[in-house]
Amino acid sequence: METIQVVLDKKLLQAADRAARSTKRNRSALIRDALREHLRRMETLEQERRDRDGYAKNPVIHDEAAVWETEAAWPEP
Repeated sequence: METIQVVLDKKLLQAADRAARSTKRNRSALIRDALREHLRRMETLEQERRDRDGYAKNPVIHDEAAVWETEAAWPEP
């Protein structure tokens, strides 16, 4: 691991310390986890943006999937 220096305002630091105590973690673990979650969220948003762009370029034709309905095999009840 690398050691870094981060500047936080007083209220954010106090909130981080409270959250760390309530989750029984130290401040560094809390910040690492929060950063991981934020990066995951950013990646999800980017994937969603790419999907939207792709569907905008190639929109789904009305009932495009209906052709496959005859291929569906449902078990008898």
